[in-house]
Amino acid sequence: MNVLKRAFAKESVSGYLEKDGRMSRVLSTKDLIGLGVGTVIGSGIFILPGHEAANHAGPAVAISFFLAALFSGVCGMAFAEFSSAMPVAGSAYSYGSVIYGEIIGWILGWSLILEYFLAVSAISTGFSAYLNSLLHVIGLGLPSYLTAGPGEGGIVNLLAVLVILVATFILFAGLSQSKKVENAGVVLKIAIILAFVIGGLFFIKPENYADFYPKQFHSGAFGLGGITAATAAIIFSFLGFDTIAAHAAEVKNPTKTMSRGILGTVVISSTLYTLFAIVLTGIVNYKQLGVDDPAAFALQAIKQTQFSVVITIGALIGMFTAILALIFASSRLAYSFGRDGLMPKRLGKVNEKHLPKNAIILAVTVEAFLAGLVPLSTLTNLINIGTLTTFFFITLGVLFLRKRKDLKHDGFKMPLYPVLPALIALISLFLISQLSLETFKLYSIWVIIGLIWYFTYGIKHSALKAKD
Repeated sequence: MNVLKRAFAKESVSGYLEKDGRMSRVLSTKDLIGLGVGTVIGSGIFILPGHEAANHAGPAVAISFFLAALFSGVCGMAFAEFSSAMPVAGSAYSYGSVIYGEIIGWILGWSLILEYFLAVSAISTGFSAYLNSLLHVIGLGLPSYLTAGPGEGGIVNLLAVLVILVATFILFAGLSQSKKVENAGVVLKIAIILAFVIGGLFFIKPENYADFYPKQFHSGAFGLGGITAATAAIIFSFLGFDTIAAHAAEVKNPTKTMSRGILGTVVISSTLYTLFAIVLTGIVNYKQLGVDDPAAFALQAIKQTQFSVVITIGALIGMFTAILALIFASSRLAYSFGRDGLMPKRLGKVNEKHLPKNAIILAVTVEAFLAGLVPLSTLTNLINIGTLTTFFFITLGVLFLRKRKDLKHDGFKMPLYPVLPALIALISLFLISQLSLETFKLYSIWVIIGLIWYFTYGIKHSALKAKD
């Protein structure tokens, strides 16, 4: 078998199911929605609405959030269909390996691992900034050299590293304990967000909506360039349902539960994001919102400083649950690589608590290093391009999934087949085209590194090689 043919060899779902039998199926629909909302309603809702309103769309940022949610919701349907047909760990990596062949699955997994690692690191640095700001209020703030890495004039971002370690400690307590913490945190932060939305309604100034979509942002086709640019930048906020798909091997009754968890996450998150953006841009003029804590800033602007502290605490809870869920997902992806031999097989082992201990340690080590020492300002768009690349292959993959006669597929199915999956795949490509040239260069470097690893290590040690 030549190398190219071998690289496109396809894995079997039955093989994955057999390997994943060591995982414990304990997650319910409620737990999946907790994981999904815990990821989606993270730093995005507390930071992105302000920045995107100020820089791209004005108050029309609410439309961008709605479009991003609508697009992500349809992509979520594709993930729901795949996870119902293939209730295995690894999400898009495993789906791609079955539908397209091992090398495409590897590229998707390699993109996802970048997405997860950077997302954990980026959110933990945001957590550090919010927490240190709160600590300064009570006179306990850390000096700047302990809140930034060497690239930003400091030594280490200590709080960012510590929050990752705390989340890891909770994960090692077991799946039952970590899901309780996640679910409790999600309920609390949703309550705080709803309080902001309901309370903020009384302070909205209609004149802030007068220039709803400012002319300076009109560009591109039909003048919608500002809205589409904001939509593309917001996409990464909705990677929560992808983290749900990563846990399909640990879900009760995955045929029904996966679709409910994914779609429930999208509905709840899209509603909260859109309402939050509408109220935020109604309280304060969009030109003033280019700050990292727009909600707290808006409350201070209307003399509600005490409640701004509550919002800061809500932001901390939101970011912590996102960190917890993303470490959870990234470790499951690393486990999948080890399970299949594309990375050292010890990553694919689980301990007596049915946890992939070695995979968790690897994920946390990389994420803590990035969060503590590496400035991520130039890398955040890599999260978006990894997400959109995955969306493209998975929505397009529905066309091939339906034709597979060897797969039992009596669960959730994406509507309006084949038009809707094909259309969303094309939209994914369009949104990718809206990202910067620098992002494409950095992503290309990452993919090349992944291909080098695959052809020098992965293809030789792959579990598929043993079947040749």
